[in-house]
Amino acid sequence: MTVQGDPCSPLGAVGWPVHTARLLLRRGTAEDLARTWAFRRHESVGYWLPNSPATIEEYRAVFESPGRLAKMIMVELDGAVIGELMITVADAWAQAEIVERARGAQAELGWVFDPAHAGHGYATEAVRELIRICFTDLRLHRVTANCFAGNEASWRLMERVGMRRELYTVRESLHRSEGWIDGVGYALLADEGAGGRSEPDRSG
Repeated sequence: MTVQGDPCSPLGAVGWPVHTARLLLRRGTAEDLARTWAFRRHESVGYWLPNSPATIEEYRAVFESPGRLAKMIMVELDGAVIGELMITVADAWAQAEIVERARGAQAELGWVFDPAHAGHGYATEAVRELIRICFTDLRLHRVTANCFAGNEASWRLMERVGMRRELYTVRESLHRSEGWIDGVGYALLADEGAGGRSEPDRSG
């Protein structure tokens, strides 16, 4: 198997793979291109994503973009990839005198799941574990997630895992078919997040 993402990535500090009650989370590899294309190619999945390639070769250009593997986490169920998580660690804003204390203090989270496995709580279980990794293993201060306001499935997932809506923007984002539409932003702080593993949630 091809070597996993950049070992200098913050995700290198985590003891992979990570297990939940039903799932396995692991670093992404080059071999995951076809595995993730299998569900990303569906129109219902690509509708809300930043990129919606028409062919696997177009998707390859997205998948192999610099630094992407270093942020990718695969979600497996019984050996099959059913979803993809993303952690983008970044510096928080800080005043000049204390800027070092804000280095790598926060992360933006993202995800995409195979609709064939919807309705069993796998997304909720995986994202809860992703948040635990952020706060327990990576010792981050804050995590955020954003989506189009019309992507109800995504922002309801954010709410199920305990994230707080902090932002509602009006016609701020340009969608390829919807035009200018609203967006929402959610966040969670380390002292708000649950550090332990959760029982399976069958709601999504």
